[in-house]
Amino acid sequence: MDKFYAYLDRMKFIKRWQLMHTARDENIMEHSHSVAVLAHALCAIENRVYGGNADTEKTVFYALYHEVSEVMTGDLPTPVKYFNNSIHGEYEKLEQLAVDKIAGTLPDELRGEFYPYLQADKSTLEYRLMKAADKLSAYIKCLEEIRLGNPEFAKAKKTIEGDLRGMKMRAVDYFFERFIPAFSLTLDELEGL
Repeated sequence: MDKFYAYLDRMKFIKRWQLMHTARDENIMEHSHSVAVLAHALCAIENRVYGGNADTEKTVFYALYHEVSEVMTGDLPTPVKYFNNSIHGEYEKLEQLAVDKIAGTLPDELRGEFYPYLQADKSTLEYRLMKAADKLSAYIKCLEEIRLGNPEFAKAKKTIEGDLRGMKMRAVDYFFERFIPAFSLTLDELEGL
């Protein structure tokens, strides 16, 4: 019995933002979808607007699977994960063990197809674009919470925006300029009513 997809299906039960009050809960399955969509956008911008050569498929697959380990580890809140280097290093080892265990639930003939996306190459442009998409997704969540009247996300919004700007990625800057303003609109404003 192969359990890989049963593990992935459990992503819908892993809640994000556990230390913060949220107006609307978010799970890692929907977050991964958001990151994949945003990763695709960043690749399109990088390649079509700036003439880059990012591998869109690799970037989107990195995004799609970037939280898989959390079906075993849970979503460790950022302040805990980065409390000190020792905790962060040990948590990375734990994540790797979880990825290996989940990858081990694939049939041998499929493992090579999936494993490269479960364990992204951190030295690549595609990984950097996926990480930017991950932060963009968190930033958009902050905008949503603030729009819903939840001030709990104001500091996170400021911090994440600083992180995104600090990446100095032209695709991220383009996305901020062209797309981010619309995330603060109501449905009527989006439809121009």
